[in-house]
Amino acid sequence: MLVEFSIVPMGKGESVSALVTKVIDVVERSGLPCQTHAMGTLIEGSWDECMKVVKQCHDLAKRNAPRVYTKITIDDKKGKKKLMTRKLESLERKLGRSINK
Repeated sequence: MLVEFSIVPMGKGESVSALVTKVIDVVERSGLPCQTHAMGTLIEGSWDECMKVVKQCHDLAKRNAPRVYTKITIDDKKGKKKLMTRKLESLERKLGRSINK
């Protein structure tokens, strides 16, 4: 399963990078494969593993901001693993070149 999520702490001013840094630390310490990009984070694992990480991140943000906006997108393909890398590899094969990562 792939889960892409973004967490936006609200009510803490325009810059939220200090809190987002703490959230990313939780993701990276989870041990799940992950990729962080400018608009969110992608993790791969079982439903329970992924939801545990998202909950930990949301709860951390909620403890540090009066309002938290969390967006979650799930790609749950039965029996498939390493979707994070396999999807990119498939695109590169079809393009005949590497893509910007």
